[in-house]
This record gives sequence, C-alpha cells and structure tokens, in this order.
Amino acid sequence: MAVLHSRMGVKAALPKYELYCYYVVLSMAMLWAASWILEVSSSNANRKSFKSNIQPGWYYFSRKMDTADLEWMMWFSTFREHIVFALSGHVIFAKICSMLAPQYRSLVYMVYGLLAVLTSMGWTYVTLILSHCVLLYSISLVKLRWLCFAAGLTTLATFKMEPFVSWQAGFVTGSFELRPVLFYGGCGFTIMRCMSFALENCEKKEGSYSILELLKYNFYLPFFYFGPVMTFDKFYKQANNPDLNRKEREMWNIFIQALLHLGVIIIVALIFHFMYILTIPNDMKLLKHLSDWAIAGLAYLNLVYDWVKAAVLFGVINTISRLDHLDPPKPPKCITMLYVFSETHFDRGINDWLCKYVYNYLGGKHENVLDELIASLCTFGVTALWLGPGWVVLIWAFLNCFGLNFELWTAMFFKMEPFVSIEMAMSESMSRRIRAVFNTFNFWCIVLYNILALNSLDFAKLVAKRMLLKGFPLSTITVMFVTYCLVQIIKEKERRQALIDDPDPIPPPAPVPPPTTTIASTLAAQMDASAPQPMDPNKEKAE
Repeated sequence: MAVLHSRMGVKAALPKYELYCYYVVLSMAMLWAASWILEVSSSNANRKSFKSNIQPGWYYFSRKMDTADLEWMMWFSTFREHIVFALSGHVIFAKICSMLAPQYRSLVYMVYGLLAVLTSMGWTYVTLILSHCVLLYSISLVKLRWLCFAAGLTTLATFKMEPFVSWQAGFVTGSFELRPVLFYGGCGFTIMRCMSFALENCEKKEGSYSILELLKYNFYLPFFYFGPVMTFDKFYKQANNPDLNRKEREMWNIFIQALLHLGVIIIVALIFHFMYILTIPNDMKLLKHLSDWAIAGLAYLNLVYDWVKAAVLFGVINTISRLDHLDPPKPPKCITMLYVFSETHFDRGINDWLCKYVYNYLGGKHENVLDELIASLCTFGVTALWLGPGWVVLIWAFLNCFGLNFELWTAMFFKMEPFVSIEMAMSESMSRRIRAVFNTFNFWCIVLYNILALNSLDFAKLVAKRMLLKGFPLSTITVMFVTYCLVQIIKEKERRQALIDDPDPIPPPAPVPPPTTTIASTLAAQMDASAPQPMDPNKEKAE
C-alpha cells in the first residue's frame, strides 16, 4: 500500500512548464497583496487607533515601527540585555563544567538555573515551584498513570483559573515589569515537565527516579521560562550521556544556525517598519475599507509571522541547548508547507508532549473512528487548558478537533469503491492535481481556524465573510487558485525530498486486488507514513 501511495501521490511529477506557471502566479499574487498592505501602512501611520502600537523605529529609516507583539519586543528590544546576560552566563558555566567535570554537568545546569530563577523572581517564587515539584513527585511514586494525569491537570488549572491564579501570583512581589510573564511561563512549563516526569516514572519497571533528577530536568534555565518542553525520557538520556564528542561540522552548523536567527530577527524588524501586519487587523473600521487581496494577505502574513516568531524564539533557545550537547525539539513546520490538520502546530515541544502522553496513547494506530475522536477530544482539551480556557480558545479547539477528525473520515470514505478504482484509472499527475484541489480548501480552513486564536474572532469573521460571501465568486476563485499554486509547489518540494530519501525506482503495481488510495486528500498517505499529529498554535508565549 505504501508503494502505491508513493506512486500516486508524493512522487507524481508535473511538467516543468506547469510548475513554472505556479511559481509565477504565486510570486505575483504575493507581491500584489504586499503592495496593498504597504500602501495601507504608509498612509495610516499616524492614525489615532495606531498610536499605542506604532512607535518610533530605527532613526535611519525615519519610519515608525509596529510594536504590537509584546513578546517579540520583550525578547529583542525591551529586555534584550537581561535575557542575553542570563543565557550567556549559562553558556559560560556550562562550558567550564563540560571541560572540568562533565559527569556533573546536569547538576551544574540545575544549580545555575536555580540561582538565576532565585535572583530574578525571589525565594517565594522558588518555594512555590518546589512545592509543586514535590507534590507531583510524591504522586508519581504511586505509579498510577491516571492519578498522575489528574493531579497534573488539576495543578495546571490552578495557574489558569481564578481565584487560584491571583492567590499564587501573590507570592511574587516587586515591580519588575517582566515578572508577570516569567511567573506564568515558569509555572506553566514546570507543571508540564513535572507531568512528563511522573508519567515516565510510571513506565519505569524497577524503582523510581530520584527527586534530584526532576529538579535537574525542571531547572534547566534555557527551557525553564519559555520552553520548549522536552520530555523527561529524552532529557534524562541526553543530559547524562558521558560522550560529549561532537559530530563532524556540528559546531559550524550551530554557528550558521545562530547567524540565520540573527538575520531573521533583522528582517522581521525591517518588515515591521514598512508593513504593520499586526496592528492593522485590530482596527476593524480600517479593515472594512481594504481590498479582498489585502485582507487575504494580512491573514496569511499573520500566520507566517507567528511561525517565524516561534521558529526564532525556540531556535535561539535550541541553539544554546545544542551547545550543551542536547537535541531539543525541532522548530515548527512552516505554515506555508501545511495543508493537512494532522501536521499543523506552532510548538513542536508541546506537540510531541501531547502526542506521546495523550494522542497516540489513546488513539493507537489512528484507524478507528471512535478511538480517534476520543484521542483528539482529550488532546485538544489538554491544549485548551494549557492555553487558558476562554471562548476563543474553546472555539479554536473545537474547530481544529473537527478538522483533524474530518480528515480521517474523508480518508476512510474515499478508500471505498468506486473511488479507489477511479483514481487508479487516472494518471499520476492528474491524481496529484485533484488531491491539490481538496488540499486548497483544507489550507484555508487551517488559516481561518488559527487566525481566530492568533488575532481575534472579529478578524476571523471578516476574513471568512470576504473570502466566502462578499468576495464570491471573483475573489474567492482567485484566492483559491493562488492557494492551489502554493499547494502544488509544496507537493513538488515534498516529491523532491522523497526522491532524495528513497531514490530507488518505484516498481509497477501488482495486478492484484486494487489498492486503497484516496482522492480527497493527501491525508491517507500521511496516515500510512506516520501517525497524525495534533495541532498547537500557540505559541507558547509564556502563558
């Protein structure tokens, strides 16, 4: 079956002239949408509703800058020196320890992280964190998985719901502006790490892990406040690995990665001076006067920016952890490469955590409709709690949960006759084109559902109204065709990567019972290649 999926889907080639047309159409459409946004940004820079978010930028540009994203500004402007100082100290101490006493490096990581947290947040905050660690560690000794989950989720809820949040926040005193962000980030990620430790301890057949291992895991400074979450089993194995020899050109790759992140940070700052993509969606009066192209471009660029931010923030942390001989969670997959719900996420660390302990644990092979429904409901339930329960989050969770399950239902439906025989009678290229049509609609569902969480319900409703109602049929068909071109370009990249990974020629299909392939979506191929993955958009913005 896998061979047929590969033949009909991933490795199906299109004529070069057709691909060139797709590249040209997509490039022109993106430039056209960007020109609209640039014009709107330039003509409305002094708009009253923009005053709070549009601030003076770099002097030599003589332009104002979009500062609507507080998290980005915190990292690369407001508290840049504090963050650089703390992380630089970690790198220096970690390097000295790796040279003098490599067997104690995980202990040194813990001591430095504990001191850094103590200095920045105070002893009452450290006491609060330790109390939660001790509580969940004690429960993990019982080795009952359901009890560890119940205790962990209950503890997490105390940081997401009133009056428990206010009561615990009272332990942190002082007027340090960054403290609220550090408080919620450190507490939230601590609970997720403690749950990972407890669940891994349940799987340990002989004895239990010591509480010192939990503290080493939790107080690793690069991951403490902002993530990403690295499951305990991976951290324990890597942090205690005595072999500190690096692979060939590893340090060079780390250096290139650091330069790449620096370059992206500069590019984002430049874009913020010319296109106010974060501030404009908050002004509904202005949005009503914009063209359909500008609205569609804003929706798309907001998702792209959020992916870029997640990739850069986690990338900076990951670069430091790689210096510590760890293999952290990879950056999220680019939103421009996504056209199925099963691969959509913005934080691969949380995504891996959810898959390992909830989604794959409950869903098994993800072939049974009922098991898949239960697994996805539980997964998005935990995700909603992690993000903080609210109407927007609940709507977002419901829509993405429905999208994930609908993909499975569609895949199972189109595995039946006569659809299988119809696709097998087609050429490989035609099968790929038909799949891309369905993927186009899927792509915009992903965009609309996540705009809801990243911006606002009003903006999501406006985009949907413009694309489906007010702009129909001209704007709708045009945007969908441009998206179709984008999907085909994505598929071409996947095809080339598949040929690199598996260069052997594809054998012809055996003249035996018809294989089970799908027309509606690439999901069937994704299901056989790997289990579906749930979505986490967010942006673990230290919530």
